[in-house]
Amino acid sequence: MRAASALCATAASLVLSALVAAPAGSATAGDSPVPPVSPISPVSPISPVSPISPETLGTAAAAQRAAAAGVRFGACPAVENLPEPVTCGTVAVPLDYAHPDGKQIKLTVSRVKATGKRGTEKIARQGALVFNPGGPGGNGMYFPLVGLMPEWKRIGAAYDLVGYAPRGVGRSAPLSCQDPKRFAHAPTQAPTHPSASYKLERIAQARSYAAGCAKNPGLRHYTTLNNARDLDVLRAALGEPKLTYLGASYGTYIGSVYAELFPSHVRRLVFDSAVDPRPDRIWYENNLVQSRAFEGRWADFRTWVARHDDTYHLGTTPEEVLRSYEKVRAELAHRPAGKKVGPGQLQSAFLQAGYYDDYWPMRAVALSEYLEGNPKPLIDQAAPTPAAAVENENGNAVYTAVECNDAPWPTDFRTWDRDNSRLARVAPFETWDNAWMNLPCAYWPAPRQRPADVRTLPGELPPTLILAAERDAATPYAGARALHRRLAGSALVTEKDAGTHGIAGGPNKCVNGYLDAYLLEGRVPEHRSAACAPHPEPTPLGS
Repeated sequence: MRAASALCATAASLVLSALVAAPAGSATAGDSPVPPVSPISPVSPISPVSPISPETLGTAAAAQRAAAAGVRFGACPAVENLPEPVTCGTVAVPLDYAHPDGKQIKLTVSRVKATGKRGTEKIARQGALVFNPGGPGGNGMYFPLVGLMPEWKRIGAAYDLVGYAPRGVGRSAPLSCQDPKRFAHAPTQAPTHPSASYKLERIAQARSYAAGCAKNPGLRHYTTLNNARDLDVLRAALGEPKLTYLGASYGTYIGSVYAELFPSHVRRLVFDSAVDPRPDRIWYENNLVQSRAFEGRWADFRTWVARHDDTYHLGTTPEEVLRSYEKVRAELAHRPAGKKVGPGQLQSAFLQAGYYDDYWPMRAVALSEYLEGNPKPLIDQAAPTPAAAVENENGNAVYTAVECNDAPWPTDFRTWDRDNSRLARVAPFETWDNAWMNLPCAYWPAPRQRPADVRTLPGELPPTLILAAERDAATPYAGARALHRRLAGSALVTEKDAGTHGIAGGPNKCVNGYLDAYLLEGRVPEHRSAACAPHPEPTPLGS
């Protein structure tokens, strides 16, 4: 499920400026593989595995070792591009938790220790706050730097801010499925209603990509279940008896599976922009729902641009703005900008505007300038960056491995063709691009699992906090409500009439107030529900 957090985007930009933006109790998850199915039908979770399953025992053994070893934090390697006061270390985890004494992999970890004060105010340390930015495939090593941002000062005073690269990501036993140069190939086409010949071409690419992934030893062990187990080992290595965790986007699914597997190990959990954890939604159905939601967010962007036609001259209605966009798309199909930006790159760049409204002004400028004869802003924003090719391919490889391993997928392309063709009639913006990204799962070589049936009973967990924007497209709001129903005692804070993906520590002071109250005092909203007015829309930039 294509997703990334606003916090990730904010923190990333801080990094670039020298500082940066989808489960001990019994487990219901399935390490047991299930046969491929086609077409997809609702998945009934397998019966709970025994609390003394090999994976459960293996996690306990790995956590015990990690608690004894701790984490040796020191200067971060130059490749991490993390300045002081961030320090780095590693934690060893089993590749296969059923065999905890077998092959070990090392996860990279970063930390800034709690400052203990905010200005003249002294704040007691409350332990480590661990962050996962989502993906799958997101790298959270930058996270400790958010403590330099005003919105995070109080949290950074009370907590060690801890980031990490999950298994397969960055330097944590990295996965790769394709030559990064081939993965970053540009320009590309991106038809919203692809022809039969184009579909055959993409099927061949998906088969090839799946075969490339199969060359990785241990591919089957890159799963959400193991990401949750890794999180418990990391907790132990940090010396924390219970976990305090903030997961964004896919990171919320890791956190919800952790809550299912290890409810007695939970101190506080924050779910920022929640993935729908219902087993029949993981992952095929969630991706269809996501594609439909992006159509609404794409309309939000075009409505904003139309309101500022005096600045951008792209049209006074969303429909006129769409015609301007389609005109650019048609020209790029025949004459790529800078020989690198075709319709595929255009679509990817404007998809980001569906995630974060911070992108709206610059994307509108790029469109306007292109139509005025200046392609440079569009090239700057949309052309692939060669230096990022390895990182991007790695992230995509992990994304693919986790989603394909986690659940059954349709194995007959006719199912994909039927579902996406229907959806593209009403939601053309993202539908087929999302389908092509996930299509390797139809031809996946590794065994698939049944998804965990995430749910907790009253009293199993301490109160948890869910944050959600009502018009979020990457993790649609229905997913937050589903998680709220499944985690007894959870509280849901909604940013109304807003669609930024990932809202913790962002521009909404109301949301941040609830986040601070929860992490610093353990307080959740009365009646387990609260609403915040939307943050202000972005200010237009002159073209």
